[in-house]
Amino acid sequence: MLTVKRISKDEADLMIAAAEDKSSELGIPMCIAVTDESGNLIAFSRMDGGKVSSISIAIDKAFTASAAKNPTEFYNEMCRPGSPTFGIHTSNQGHFSIIGGGLPVVSGIEIVGGIGSSSGTPAQDIEVSHAGLDALLSHWEKTKNKK
Repeated sequence: MLTVKRISKDEADLMIAAAEDKSSELGIPMCIAVTDESGNLIAFSRMDGGKVSSISIAIDKAFTASAAKNPTEFYNEMCRPGSPTFGIHTSNQGHFSIIGGGLPVVSGIEIVGGIGSSSGTPAQDIEVSHAGLDALLSHWEKTKNKK
């Protein structure tokens, strides 16, 4: 039997709230998705004004980050003609994202989820996702110190 670690719904909501705060600070309404360790959606938010086209992109970024266990921007570099993973963006029924903004959530050495943001530039999407990830890591640190 396997024991699987994954982030909780409350943790996903915490990440989304922090990412929304960063998005508001940047003045760019975003779509933000959080997935479990296998890329399945746990929580999603489309802020007022978030692009309709960014709904699936945010979900795909979170899926890729958790299921493939790397930031999506990693695959952007690795998906150029002649590289070992050229064409990977066409895998998983086209849900594999190579656009920056998807980050894996790591606990110890295990991937326990992913976060993806979309509606800004890739750099802005990365910044928003990092805000969500940083909030979760801070929460875990505070919780660990209380024990």
